[in-house]
Amino acid sequence: MRYLVTGGAGFIGSHIVEELVRHGQEVVVLDDLSAGKHENLASVRAKVDFRLASATDLPAVQSACQGVDYVIHLAARTSVPRSVKDPLETNQVNIGGTLNVLVAARDAKVRRFVYAGSSSAYGKTPTLPKVETMPPQPISPHGVTKYVGELYGEVFGRVYGLESVSIRYFNVFGPRQDPTSQYSGVLSRFMFALIERQPPIVYGDGEQSRDFTYVANVVDETLRACVAAEASGKVFNGGTGMRVTLNQVLKLLENITGKNIQAKYEPPRTGDIRDSQAEITQARNVLGYEPLVKFEEGLKRTWEWYRRAYEPQVAGSASESCATSRFSIA
Repeated sequence: MRYLVTGGAGFIGSHIVEELVRHGQEVVVLDDLSAGKHENLASVRAKVDFRLASATDLPAVQSACQGVDYVIHLAARTSVPRSVKDPLETNQVNIGGTLNVLVAARDAKVRRFVYAGSSSAYGKTPTLPKVETMPPQPISPHGVTKYVGELYGEVFGRVYGLESVSIRYFNVFGPRQDPTSQYSGVLSRFMFALIERQPPIVYGDGEQSRDFTYVANVVDETLRACVAAEASGKVFNGGTGMRVTLNQVLKLLENITGKNIQAKYEPPRTGDIRDSQAEITQARNVLGYEPLVKFEEGLKRTWEWYRRAYEPQVAGSASESCATSRFSIA
């Protein structure tokens, strides 16, 4: 089978690409490297068809879709704070880019379009855990754009017969997540701060909770969504069904790293939600999904990767594949 992975040089995308290559699949990667990196694909670069282009470039997307069986669409602006700062850019990439990929997938008659959605679609609804049938109430431009992408996928299914599946990722973390941007994921920023011997910054009181999901888990779920017989037209949560507070994370990091952590607490950021937790019953029932890596184990693996990648005195390669997927390609 031939897969197109947009955003395939990014954090999550590169792990998906590696897993597809490990299973002997043909892979096209489309990425403009605005967030992705060539080095993320170092282990498989010679085995994939890499296209340097943005999802906003329709002719490039159409070319990349030729002969493709499955499209996995991850290319996006993923930061809530960045979307608050620049909603026009977020809209252009997340909605305009997604529409381009859907049009190209439709015209190329691909078997299925799998969309990387976001738990930010739920917004601040107090009910936990979040169930796919809950009315979305996004509170940031990012959340709006990711939800619109889901709607476009559903409409292309009804109007054009394009099979479409959406997965709402919940706070994915792991090796290769860039810690150096102000828009990076909180766990990567915590770990980088520890390596730099700086206090981790917590926005709020630290009692806000997240369903932190190790990257191997969403790789497995995403690839299952490509081939599961009853998945088309459905939305699935991509989480673990558990939640951890930021203060609990800091305590675990103390145990893992052996460091005495004194965090710096600052006011909450606009657009951030208080608590998040996925209900994953539907993913279990339809996709056969079960989280492969528990949170603490994922945290340990991620810390070891950051040490190898960013601590100059630590010898060894920073390359790591999540290579734990149990999905089966038909």
